[in-house]
Amino acid sequence: GAMALCDKYERVFSRTLPESELYQLNAGTLPQEDGAFILSDSLADLIRQGLYYSELSEGAFDISIGPVSSLWDFTSGTALIPDEQELARALELVDYRQVELDGNHLRFGMEGMQLDLGAIAKGYIADRIKDYLVSEGVKSAIIDLGGNILCAGVRPDSAPFRIGIQRPFADRSETAAIVKIDGKSVVSSGIYERYFEKDGTLYHHILNPKTGYPYDNGLVSVTIISDLSVDGDGLSTSCFALGLDKGLELIESLPDTYAAFITEDGTLHFSDGLEETFSAELTD
Repeated sequence: GAMALCDKYERVFSRTLPESELYQLNAGTLPQEDGAFILSDSLADLIRQGLYYSELSEGAFDISIGPVSSLWDFTSGTALIPDEQELARALELVDYRQVELDGNHLRFGMEGMQLDLGAIAKGYIADRIKDYLVSEGVKSAIIDLGGNILCAGVRPDSAPFRIGIQRPFADRSETAAIVKIDGKSVVSSGIYERYFEKDGTLYHHILNPKTGYPYDNGLVSVTIISDLSVDGDGLSTSCFALGLDKGLELIESLPDTYAAFITEDGTLHFSDGLEETFSAELTD
């Protein structure tokens, strides 16, 4: 049932799958009413949350980055940097304030705009899987969507789950710290997830909506602990985009939300209360 939900939402949120609802929205082929695209409840809900985090981060995170992100390829191994003029043209179409969502109806303020929900879709899906498992009577579960960990309850022996914060660029099993989690979400965004190197420079997938190039702000990863995984997704990318100081400031303004930042020198920076609340242990 959980895997079926993953398949269902991929057909809604995928930017690259031609049959997906988001692909059709970006292509302009979704049904319209009075000049506005008609969205399913799921797509409208995720776009609404994406717009919230775009506004909260003052555009440092921007779901309308689709025209720019579609020019980059971090998975095929081609290591191609987009043409500067093409990138400049794409940047003109990036502005979340030009996305008007009214219920299930969406209008773009500029022709050629495209949305990219890749930074928050996994969190949304993880939350739906948890809802499903809990509704089926599951008391103890751990959902791992790669970078997104979501726990339902505690372990069967009543102990909290022990979740590792990955050491950037190390083996998957190598952790920088361990936190004890009861029913919470742990989401990490980092430059080690998808990247390529060219001429001695590392290019990663967290793109700056102002420049079109990857952020270069001294951070290598951000981990968010929150109740909902979609919030962890939106905040991990937003805080990475904002950088250490502004990211910490944002997290510490939000209730029941915590963050761990790792800077280029390997130092861990915890937001107020994280170490005590989740019995954080640094690992060697």
